[in-house]
Amino acid sequence: QVQLVESGGGSVQAGGSLRLSCAASKYINIYSCMGWFRQAPGKEREGVAVLYTGGTYYYDSVKGRFTISRDSAQNMLYPQMYGLKPEDTAMYYCAARLSGSFCYSQNAYNYWGQGTQVTVSS
Repeated sequence: QVQLVESGGGSVQAGGSLRLSCAASKYINIYSCMGWFRQAPGKEREGVAVLYTGGTYYYDSVKGRFTISRDSAQNMLYPQMYGLKPEDTAMYYCAARLSGSFCYSQNAYNYWGQGTQVTVSS
């Protein structure tokens, strides 16, 4: 059973930074894709950043502000978020895919965490 547990959310002012964490129950390198997605109230869930074998991908809304990374020794996945904006307010979810190379669509992910809330005030 794969479990993903997010933490690190909170409330910050615009321009601030946060680092979220995702703890994985299994050795993190077994996943072909890992990513962060978010859902704001009344909106559809959207991509934030994904990490896959050989690279990373950032969705347009966070390019230049967020950095995704992993610590294989600790089985952790992080996004470091800088320059936060009120429109970044959302529930942030960690997700993992065990096999397959298409990492950009959230529909491709097998496992999801429960989410951690990020609120950015202006």
